[in-house]
Amino acid sequence: MSKNYEECLRQIEKTCEIINKINGGCEQPVCSNKIGLSCHELDILKAPKRIIEVSVPVKMDDGRLKIFTAFRVQHNNVRGPFKGGLRYHPSVDLDEVKSLAFWMTIKCAVADIPYGGAKGGITVDPSKLSQGELERLTRGYVRAMADFIGPDKDIPAPDINTNAQIMAWIMDEYSSIRGCNEPAVVTGKPIEIGGSLGRGTATGRGGFFVLQNIIKKLDFDNRDIKIAVQGFGNVGMNFAHIADAHGYKIVAVADLKGGIYSNDGLNIEQVIEHKEKTGSVVGFADSKDISNKELLELPVEILVPAAIENVINKDNAERIKAELIMELANGPITFEAGEILNKKGKVIIPDVLANSGGVVVSYFEWVQNIRHFYWDLEKVNDRLLEKMNMATDIVWKYSKEYKIDMRSAAYFVAIEKLVKAFKIRGI
Repeated sequence: MSKNYEECLRQIEKTCEIINKINGGCEQPVCSNKIGLSCHELDILKAPKRIIEVSVPVKMDDGRLKIFTAFRVQHNNVRGPFKGGLRYHPSVDLDEVKSLAFWMTIKCAVADIPYGGAKGGITVDPSKLSQGELERLTRGYVRAMADFIGPDKDIPAPDINTNAQIMAWIMDEYSSIRGCNEPAVVTGKPIEIGGSLGRGTATGRGGFFVLQNIIKKLDFDNRDIKIAVQGFGNVGMNFAHIADAHGYKIVAVADLKGGIYSNDGLNIEQVIEHKEKTGSVVGFADSKDISNKELLELPVEILVPAAIENVINKDNAERIKAELIMELANGPITFEAGEILNKKGKVIIPDVLANSGGVVVSYFEWVQNIRHFYWDLEKVNDRLLEKMNMATDIVWKYSKEYKIDMRSAAYFVAIEKLVKAFKIRGI
């Protein structure tokens, strides 16, 4: 079992212990009178409903046949079809995909959209494939998974190293297999074939909406707020760009090659231009080059880890100076580090809330595909704002009402919705 999946289970067990304590305890190790959670229902939440592992043969450009290992984990669909991204990365393994599918179940429940959680992955370095090899791999994956995905079964989406073009291939191959046009089988598609306006920036924009809401609740508004963003890919870059455009001071950003810092604030539009020209933010004029490690420990009010998991852990948690940490990456703070930061009074906006904007707009895309009626960008963003504020408000309410950290509050919200669905359906 991977460390990530173990941490998923630790968090859900912690939340159930909190629920138990709130309700005065009971004879079973984990249960709640309020939402009627039994140990058996907890076991359902812990275990994926279906795990699919396949071999995908691909004819390479040089004529060789190469076999790739691929996965799809469908965690829970009690509230609706499975939903989750598809990633291409050399480190992809079953345990990683299991943890990501679990997070998607929680995330969809927190955001209150009618989906369950899933995730897929192929163990591959896509940078070493030609465009033709990448397309053949993608289409092979769809053929292997065709019986398990579909608009009412499981809807994939982009993730690490996958994009709108790959989603287009998925839609086309699935449509060919089914013998009809099926745009709703996948989200994150190009606009030309049924994609939604606003999908590309949705995760970063949704995170910004959550941050604005929490800042108001914390009465940060009149302060000189400095923000550091680790990760300058699609999510971190869009968040930084939107926050900068709204007058927030972004003092540091970083990508895989390193980071930059300016106490006076960075011009994010110019940083984006610099990265497009050079391939990295490093070396940007009027800034100091720093490491990713240094960025995390800067004296800023808000820290936004938007890169990879486990960057804040028990080894560096004590040195984190930011008062507010918003997780735009999946799992950037380990369970142990979270406990340390909570004891220090830090506010952590958890990933299952902060980065749910992407799946919210994916839901909008799916709805538009099914109805064959498409919205303008203003309507998409307005509905995203409404969804993110509703989710943030209820997580904040539970946090304050039960005097618990925001991650536990988010899981409390999700577990409550999932268990109610179990009971109503008679599972």
